[in-house]
This record gives sequence, C-alpha cells and structure tokens, in this order.
Amino acid sequence: MAAGTVAVAGLTAGCESRSAQSDPSDAPAPTPSVSPTGRYQAGITLPQPAQPNLLAVVADVGDAVAVGPLLVELGQTIGTLTSGTDARLLGLPPGDLTVTIGVGPRLVRMVDPSLPGAVDLPRFSREKIAPQARGGDLLIQICAGDALVIPIVAAALLDQAGDRIHERWRQSGRRGSNVPVGQGLTAPRNLLGFIDGIVGPHTPVEQQRHLWLAGPAPVAGGTLAVLRRMELDLPRFAKLSVADQEAVFGRHRATGVPLSGDTIVSDPDLGAKTPDGRYLVPADAHVRRANPNVVGVGLMLRRSYSTDEPSPGLLFMSFQNDIRTFTSTLTHMDDSDALMKFTTTTASGTFLILPGFDRQHPLGAQLFR
Repeated sequence: MAAGTVAVAGLTAGCESRSAQSDPSDAPAPTPSVSPTGRYQAGITLPQPAQPNLLAVVADVGDAVAVGPLLVELGQTIGTLTSGTDARLLGLPPGDLTVTIGVGPRLVRMVDPSLPGAVDLPRFSREKIAPQARGGDLLIQICAGDALVIPIVAAALLDQAGDRIHERWRQSGRRGSNVPVGQGLTAPRNLLGFIDGIVGPHTPVEQQRHLWLAGPAPVAGGTLAVLRRMELDLPRFAKLSVADQEAVFGRHRATGVPLSGDTIVSDPDLGAKTPDGRYLVPADAHVRRANPNVVGVGLMLRRSYSTDEPSPGLLFMSFQNDIRTFTSTLTHMDDSDALMKFTTTTASGTFLILPGFDRQHPLGAQLFR
C-alpha cells in the first residue's frame, strides 16, 4: 500500500515513474473518419450523433468570381483535409471532421430563380441583426470531435478561396452531452437545461420525405439550411421556478417527457387537461406552438449549438426540403411562443446545401456548370 501511495503521489505531482508510464495499448482508439463523398454531403445526418464542436462561416462571393470552379476547389480541399493528407492540417489527425457547403439565395437565383433555395428569409420579430449578419452567399459548416482541428481547417479553406470570397461573420458552438431518447437516438441539452432536437426526421423514410431535395436534378440530394444566431436571456430564465421553465417548453426538464405524459419521443397530447380544465401543455408552450401537426408543415432536422461569444446564446440550425417548414413554424411561434420572450436573433441566413459529390461529380458541378 505504501508503494501504491508513493506512485499516486508522484503522478499527482506531475512526476511519473517508469513502472507507472501508460501502456501504448491503452491509448484510445482513433476516431473513425467520415467520408466526405456520396449522395449527400457529410455533416447533416452523418456522423450520428453529431460531433460536439462546430464553426459556421458565412461569406460573400465576389461578383466577378466563377462560382463553379471555386466550389470544385473547395470540394477537392475538403477531400484532402478529411483524409489527413493536407499539409495545412499541421500534422493533426482529422478524426471525424466534416465540412458541409451551402450557397445562398443570390447565387441560386443566378442559376434559376425557380429553384429551391432562391428565396431569402423574411424578417421576423425579436431580431437585432446588423446588415453584415443577414444573408450571405456561402456557408462553410465545419464540425469535429477535436475542437483544435476546426480553426485550422477553416484557415485552410479560406486560404484556398483567397480573395474570391469575403467573410461576413462566423460563429463557433458546442453541443451538450448526449441523452438517450430511445430507438438508438440521442439528443443534447441546451443552455437552458432542456433536451433539444427530440422531434425530427430520424428514419430514412422520414428523411426522404422531409429532409432531402428530390429534384430538379441540379439540387437533388441537397437540402435547405436555416442558420439563426440567438442571444438568450439566461438570468431571467433561471429566475423562473422549474415548473414555470417546464411550462415554457412543455416538457419536463429532467427527462424531456411532454407535460402530458408518456415517453420522451411521444407526441404531446395537446388536448389533455387537468381536472380543473387547464391544458397540461400550456397554450403558449414551445412544443405546442412549434408542433408540425399544429402548424401544418413537415419535420425539420434541428441542430442547436450553445455559444458564449459574443454573448451566451444559441446557434440554431435546421435542415428541411421546403423552406416553408421553417418560415411557417417561426411565424406561428413569433408572437405567442413563451420561449421567444427569452431570445433575440442577431444573425440569420438560409442556404441551399449542395448535393453530395465525388471525383466524377465535383462539388456544385450540376448547379454551376
């Protein structure tokens, strides 16, 4: 026991004896890589669960720039970065790195104003968005398990693009610990302490119906992304009782189960009432106001990242194959969702996430010939 005590003391003091040195066989297994090629771009449904770290970079493309060659180069660079063969990684293993590229409405309209993704987002209430933080031509979404990889990858991609693009804004974020929600799925907690992203198109059938664009050919295999950065009034929310916080969301904070009961993945029973006639899920609860059945729209794949700069908040992302899924939902929430009282949106944009690519079909080649 004395020897063991000495060994532990040595380790805690920063000194390690030869006998206490770690065995290389005990090192954690390398993080599996995620292929950047295929029918769909990585970073949306793959990997599962999503990596904990994200950086979103929104930029404009110069008016005289040929968009097609720019996207082809970015696709090639994504290939070298995710394979670990790009010297600009500075020797870091890419791990589960994914890079996802989207183009904004202005670029889509240049090709065909009737295509999905050609319409800008309308303005909503509770927005304080500077002109520089609204819209944009290009979205570069970088996700990874290793937070150190992300700024290095961003620097490499922006170096590749050079002066052909001009950065508008960027936002990094982190996902909370994953909580099992059943059926092999997990969801993280957000900064307000609630499990986030429970409802969505999780099965392949649901994804074909609600997530992926089926046509026309230049956009088939893509999807539409909405990006919204929000400040959260954490001090005011924290002053609420747990019961009042749960009334805002319409779910129990600890378990994620709807206030109407059953399981975390159950649809809330919006008609359920207490013996004295009050709705178990309040009329202004988030799960009621944003419920796709109530709004009359499809499912959106929601992904939220907690932020601490420029202020504590949330980087909200949703993916859907019809922009009305998002706009109708937010319109329904805008003046009557209890959660909206604690949010202020400071950046916003929508992007056509390009279809997947490979060596024979470069990134963006079908759309920007």
